[in-house]
Amino acid sequence: MKHLLLILNPAAGMKKASKALSDIIAVFNRAQYDTHVYVTACQGDAIKAVQRWGSKMDLIVCAGGDGTLNETVTGLIDTGLQVPLGYIPAGSTNDFASSLHLSGNVVEAAKQIVNGTSHSYDVGKFGDRYFAYVASFGAFTKASYSTPQNVKNALGHLAYILEGIQELSTLRKAHIQIQLENKVLEDDYLFGAICNSTSIGGVLTLDPSLVDMGDGQFELLLLRAPRDIMELHECVVALQTQKYNCRMLTFLSTNALTVTATPAIPWSLDGEKADKVDTIYIENLHQKIRLVH
Repeated sequence: MKHLLLILNPAAGMKKASKALSDIIAVFNRAQYDTHVYVTACQGDAIKAVQRWGSKMDLIVCAGGDGTLNETVTGLIDTGLQVPLGYIPAGSTNDFASSLHLSGNVVEAAKQIVNGTSHSYDVGKFGDRYFAYVASFGAFTKASYSTPQNVKNALGHLAYILEGIQELSTLRKAHIQIQLENKVLEDDYLFGAICNSTSIGGVLTLDPSLVDMGDGQFELLLLRAPRDIMELHECVVALQTQKYNCRMLTFLSTNALTVTATPAIPWSLDGEKADKVDTIYIENLHQKIRLVH
């Protein structure tokens, strides 16, 4: 008998993972897994669960949103465990799951795990924290963690879009310097993302042909602050059409960078709030996790 730790966030999304818990466990039982369930109650619980029981498991599965995934990944890296990870996306937007075409049906997602194979993916390191798919600042960043859970549950993807649009009218630009290996970028920006995903905050999308989640590289997307109405229109068109070769957008790949902001700016890691920082070093941890799907 193999041992599986299922980490469940009962408040994620429409609580669909909680409602289908017995069916999810049944899928794992039929696949010869002795399933241990841990239900999170507060922030940081998933990290502690991995630290406490992870070494005794053959597979760890988290059921929740991107924040639950972030904590589970953090627990694995902090403990140095090489245990394979499964993900049942049960949040409101599930950017990471969208990039990997994981089923939005929680029972089907469980079946994908037991019938799947292991794939290695990169993880981002943000100072002393980690992110599974994106670190971002500026427009749409606040919406990912400030939208009330009941609104997310009711509106899902639409909630993020509405919050993001509302934020644009009051958003202030930030003066940012970005040190790359062979160049320095400096300008006033509305938004920036260091990502390993085709979906960001449920609002922005990248062409899947441009994103390889295990190549040791991040995709860096920067949106320059428009100086007039014409430039603002150009920003909107570029984002809507996914044409990132215009003068308002910078799009490139990198494995590490240092971001300096004056003054300090707030960040979001996998949709969860991070502290304000004025300077941060971000690096790609190549193929740091093994995900089964």
